[in-house]
Amino acid sequence: MDKKPNAAVWLILSAVVLVLDQLTKAWVLASLPEYTAIPVIDGFWNWYRTYNTGAAFSFLSDAGGWQKYFFLALAVAISGLLAFWLTRTRRNDWKTALPFALVIGGAIGNVIDRMLHGHVVDFIQWYVGDYYWPAFNIADAAIVGGAIGIALFGFFGTNSRSRAP
Repeated sequence: MDKKPNAAVWLILSAVVLVLDQLTKAWVLASLPEYTAIPVIDGFWNWYRTYNTGAAFSFLSDAGGWQKYFFLALAVAISGLLAFWLTRTRRNDWKTALPFALVIGGAIGNVIDRMLHGHVVDFIQWYVGDYYWPAFNIADAAIVGGAIGIALFGFFGTNSRSRAP
């Protein structure tokens, strides 16, 4: 039986994202004051330690606490599904594997925060003038990058031969 190598090896990238995310958050918790802007590039980028009990852009952040468990379950379910799909994807199909791996690493990074702290630690703040983008972290960047990859590569299509039998 000729078995093609699957893309599960891309979970190494998920682990790298997870480790970078957790190391940067540990640095933030040990080094940055809460709710205080520390300029990195004046007029564009601050370190700014804040917390998010919701999801993207603080969605459901004031929902009373149940959202923590909802987002935990959602992230674990999506990560599990994407990891399963990686086992069904050919290793060289990077257009599928790369975005899936990024989303998995980011989602699990934020799950760890919710389990340890009850919220997600955010610390990257971009702004121009009086417009501030919501603060985010490495996990959020990986999730967004992965979601964009899934949408773009899905839109432009992958050939049917990229899936493992």
